[in-house]
This record gives sequence, structure tokens and C-alpha cells, in this order.
Amino acid sequence: MDYIEVSITLKPFRPFNEIIVAQLGEMPFDSFTEDEDDSMVKAYILEGDYVVADVQNAFNQFEGLVEISFTAEKIEKVNWNQQWEDNFDAVEVGDFCYVRAPFHAEKPNFLHEIIIEPKMSFGTGHHQTTQMMIELMESIDFKEKSVLDMGSGTGILAILAKKMNAQYVDAIDIEEWAFENMKENFDRNNTVVSAFYGGEEVIIDLGKQYDVIIANINKNILLTQFETYNGHLKKGGLLLLSGFYVTDVDDLLAAKELAEYSLVDKLEKETWCGLKLQKHG
Repeated sequence: MDYIEVSITLKPFRPFNEIIVAQLGEMPFDSFTEDEDDSMVKAYILEGDYVVADVQNAFNQFEGLVEISFTAEKIEKVNWNQQWEDNFDAVEVGDFCYVRAPFHAEKPNFLHEIIIEPKMSFGTGHHQTTQMMIELMESIDFKEKSVLDMGSGTGILAILAKKMNAQYVDAIDIEEWAFENMKENFDRNNTVVSAFYGGEEVIIDLGKQYDVIIANINKNILLTQFETYNGHLKKGGLLLLSGFYVTDVDDLLAAKELAEYSLVDKLEKETWCGLKLQKHG
């Protein structure tokens, strides 16, 4: 499915850029970019989820506080590789993990190296949420563990789990282009990961119990899928979450399905947050 790019001009830009992003984050928008020089926020949403009246209503509440104008344009599914090569830098997470594209030079002094050809999929290692998930994973002993990576995108976190000696890893994404991209990246990194195309129904159909579930997805999807995660995570298992803002944490932790979890770790990068939770044994 194609995406809609909504370009939003704000005057003044700050602090309304963060307010608008938080507001749209409550809707099915799943990624954002900002250009302060042009006073612009760009928000991305699946074409089938875009309702112009909902966006306009979200902005109406700020009338008199900030000047807002916006345009929307459909972005077709094209190969973004050349743009990535022009703008894509390698990512270093401490000395633990080095994430690079095939055209970057190798670096030997990292515990793990992951090669990602990003195309259109989320998960190149650049976004704060992906980096926090990598940092949360560093402290886990994955040896002989069963792992689910929900919303896998490029497959970066699934690849890392397998490189950290997970017994097996299941990776799921609802976007067909992400599904194809992650399979290519699994082969590129010589990692054996089972790739599945679909949503939470795949978890139910597989019927497995996992030691670790990884979900780097937005707040609204997490809230709707917590029941499924909970039903397929072993007692004592770990749930790694990101893809949401610091201001969303209280709402997430208040979900009834998380009543039987302990908060093990919490990371923050700018306005984003990552959580490591453990299910009671």
C-alpha cells in the first residue's frame, strides 16, 4: 500500500512541532521528519488510514495559538536506494553493534556487525527507537532463547537476536515491501530467521510461546496487541517495547495486560522511549 506524506508548516515552529507530532502520533501516523529551517513537519501514514477531516480536526484545537497549513501527497512505492546512499551514514551503538549499508566500509572492532539495505523499511539503526532497542538487547543473554520480532521492518533487531545466539527468531511485518526487504537482509547477514507477512493474527496462528518479544511499533498498535503478546510470552519472559514518546509511557504501563510485568529498564532519547519489562514467573 502507498503512503501519504503530509507536509505541515508551523508559525511559530517551536514548541508546536513537538505538540503536533504528539497529536498525530495518537492517529495512525507512523513516522515523522522535521525541518526547522523551513518550519515544517512531515508526517507519513498509510493511504488507507488517511482521513483529511481527522487531520484538520486535530489542528483546529490550536487555532489562535499557531498558524498551521498543510498539504498531502501520495508517495508511491519506489526504490529509495539512491537517496539512502546519498544520505545514509553507518550507525555505531557503543562498541556493541555496527550497522552499515553494503556500500559502507567494514569495521572490525564491534561485537556485532549488521548489514542493512533499507529500501523503504523502517529500521536502519538511525532512529532513536531502534538504537534504544539495540541498547536494551545488549544486556540480554539470548542463547537458546525463542524470540519474536513484531513489526520487524528491515529485520535489524531479528538479525541481532540471531547473531546473539537466539535458538530461533520469528519476524513479522504487515507491509509486503518490508517483508520482502527483511528476507533479503536475513540472507545478506547469513542469519536463519523465519519471516512472516501479516499482523498479530500470525502470532496467534503460530501458537508459540516465546522467551523474548520485541515490538518497536507505535503506541496505538501496542495497546491493541498487548493481549496477544501477553498470551504468547512465557512466564519470566522479556518484553522489549519502543516506538512511542516519553509522554506515552504512563498510558502503556497502565494497560491491564501489563499488570503482571515488572519494569526492568527504561531508556530515553530526545522525546522517544524504550522499555524492558519482565513477566512475573
